[in-house]
Amino acid sequence: MAVRIGVPKETAAGEHRVALVPEVVKKLIAKGAVVTVEPGAGAGALIPDDAFADAGATLGTDVWSADVVAVVAPPSPERLAGLRADQLLVGFLAPLSSPQTASALAASGATALAMEAVPRISRAQSMDALSSQANVAGYQAVLDAAQTIGRFFPMLMTAAGTIPPAKVLVLGIGVAGLQALATARRLGAATTGYDVRPETAEQVESLGAKWLDLGIDAAGEGGYARELTEEERAQQQAALTEATKGFDVVITTALVPGRPAPRLVTAEAVHGMKPGSVIVDLAGETGGNCELTVPGETTVVDGITIMSPVNLPSQVAEHASSLYARNVQALLELMLKPGEDGAETTLELDYDDEIIAGATITRNGEIVHAGAKKTVEAAS
Repeated sequence: MAVRIGVPKETAAGEHRVALVPEVVKKLIAKGAVVTVEPGAGAGALIPDDAFADAGATLGTDVWSADVVAVVAPPSPERLAGLRADQLLVGFLAPLSSPQTASALAASGATALAMEAVPRISRAQSMDALSSQANVAGYQAVLDAAQTIGRFFPMLMTAAGTIPPAKVLVLGIGVAGLQALATARRLGAATTGYDVRPETAEQVESLGAKWLDLGIDAAGEGGYARELTEEERAQQQAALTEATKGFDVVITTALVPGRPAPRLVTAEAVHGMKPGSVIVDLAGETGGNCELTVPGETTVVDGITIMSPVNLPSQVAEHASSLYARNVQALLELMLKPGEDGAETTLELDYDDEIIAGATITRNGEIVHAGAKKTVEAAS
């Protein structure tokens, strides 16, 4: 039989994305796969069932019995318990933060590949779902700030006088941070960027933003920042506390994989900002970059609004789904092997391939991803 790919409707709270979109479904079918989509799976992303059917997919509720199940958010442990040992699950599976997910996957015997564990190497750029979704998050964070601040972002020149542009500071110059700088700049704000990796200064300046130089170099492996020493952390916080007070909007995006988010914006800095200013903390799910962040909530302290949205890409579900689906497609195409002389397409996982090996979380009833294994051991 041909390889069957199932696309279930997401059940996680607030999740509106879908793992595959019609454009990608059509391409996977052209590769010899059979795609089944659960009715209503694309509703949150404004994709009707008819669009999937027109792309060649079958609509059905038996998606969890497919050879490959493609998801966005981690399914519940109860759902994972029903997987078979000969099935493959692909999606965001939180290997460094959800020991329950990894344990349930191992117990099922299924093979699981986490999109966030895809190695960040040149050959895997088309599969980098973290980057594609971070782009969406950086964009949406600026729009949320602009709607909340109650001031103009661009400079406004009128007969009654000139309104200066809003001053926007972005902390953490990864994909989300760069998109936030670019979006704020397009809206007319005066933008500034900061990161503990000084090599990102050129990227900040290429977007027309200023570079905030605090004299700290904490470049780490894989393009991420390393954890700061106590001395560096104190130096950074003191300098940032003073600098932050001069901005109308602060957007924080700093993350260290597998660790709590670094604290960059102190309570003192918040209290020193002008009333009406806004902080958008994109690191809330791992503790937050702001000392006063309440993950998942919006709070007001001394007239300063602190927003800690979770799953921002889901707010732009249509385009976020499109980008994510292309990432999933690129990964699946590594494993779909066309048959010769009319034979059907098969699914082959080459564990000598560093992309497949790096993304694999569970296999043959065992947790094989080092980070996931450490997370489970720490929780037990």
